[in-house]
Amino acid sequence: MLIARNPLNGNIIGEYPPLNNEQLHERIGDAYRAFDGWQSTAIGERSKVLHLIAAGLRQNKQKLAELMALEMGKPIKEGGPEVEKAATCCEFYADNAERFLAREELPSDASLSYVCYQPLGTLLGILPWNAPAWLAFRYLAPALMAGNTCVMKHDPNVPATAKAIADIFTEVGAPENIMVNLPIETADVEQAIRDPRIRGVSFTGSDVAGRKVAAMAASELKPAVLELGGSDPFIVLADADLDTAADVATLSRTINAGQSCIAAKRIIVEESVYGSFVEKLQQRLAKLKLGDPLEQSTDIGPIARQDLRTNLHRQVSETIAAGAQCLLGGELPEGDGYFYPVTLLSDVKESMCTFHEETFGPVMSVTAAVDVEEALQLANETEYGLGAGVWTSNAQLAEELAMRIESGQVAINGIVKTDPRLPSGGIKRSGYGRELGPHGIKEFVNAKQVWIK
Repeated sequence: MLIARNPLNGNIIGEYPPLNNEQLHERIGDAYRAFDGWQSTAIGERSKVLHLIAAGLRQNKQKLAELMALEMGKPIKEGGPEVEKAATCCEFYADNAERFLAREELPSDASLSYVCYQPLGTLLGILPWNAPAWLAFRYLAPALMAGNTCVMKHDPNVPATAKAIADIFTEVGAPENIMVNLPIETADVEQAIRDPRIRGVSFTGSDVAGRKVAAMAASELKPAVLELGGSDPFIVLADADLDTAADVATLSRTINAGQSCIAAKRIIVEESVYGSFVEKLQQRLAKLKLGDPLEQSTDIGPIARQDLRTNLHRQVSETIAAGAQCLLGGELPEGDGYFYPVTLLSDVKESMCTFHEETFGPVMSVTAAVDVEEALQLANETEYGLGAGVWTSNAQLAEELAMRIESGQVAINGIVKTDPRLPSGGIKRSGYGRELGPHGIKEFVNAKQVWIK
């Protein structure tokens, strides 16, 4: 049974029977049979469908935001913008896919030689709970516009949100089964990956689960895109705009209660401004309000699950025990729900838990660096490589650092974010492949060479 619990109080809010093995393969078959018709649909017609889906998302914005608040604790004031971002992603690919997928003529000994981009077939998207609408359409929009059909296996935490997303396709009159919702137990994911009609796998989640998905897909010779965890460094040099940097660090670390792969997790500050910057962070973090995610005044909702909160507290406790200073939070609150206080840890060393493990919650770790070179060394002292931030008024130095930081994306004097217009993805234990931008739509296509004498 797929059981949805409200993280505000731990109460069960829904129980959903998962598909059995036969039903699982039947639903994949539905998407597989829809592929021929969808791939032969003119790209302009596909674009119209994606625009309808974007409109459907906006019409259901309040409903989806409330479901996310109830099922995984996202503050309602963040849920609406997430749905809007998903709609924008649909529109972006609807408007640009034809250009991204245009054939490329290449010189050779032929009279004409070119590469064309054709869909692979039916894809499987395995999605997490932390941004249920956005991460669904980050996968769906480019894949559908490329002509693939999509199977969506969403996280068991958000079954009602997943169903609501699937219902939008029906409501707007999208061709039947171009997107199929697959409500299954996590243990049955392997069956879906190994179904011969699945031609590619997109996975977003932990690096531990990503290794398993990668191994299964590779054993079936199926391409995969993996967007895994992150322990993103946020470098602040002495000449940076410290107030703006503190504002962005606070937002990046606490949005969605800190449950984001690309959040700023390790704040690395040049020693000469370390004390003043920590003070600025403390002032900002102390103002944030924990509360009911359905209330507009809430800044920080609960952690999505009890086990996640327990692990987060372990990481904080081990780091304090190793000598870090706890300036805010750090203690489990009493009462119902899975809340964790906004926590600020200073004097964090690279040997400590919150420095070398990914923290998924409103916990900020701050580390001092003697100079630029040590800041860079600390930034790269991680097995992850998703995003990174650099704050300095020296534009040339900033770009030099961006080239030396080991990550999939770097934001200079700004927040690390996903944007439909730009590719996103990681290296090292943060995964491989790219989503979004012109690069993302080509992950699940056949780059076919045609040679004509």
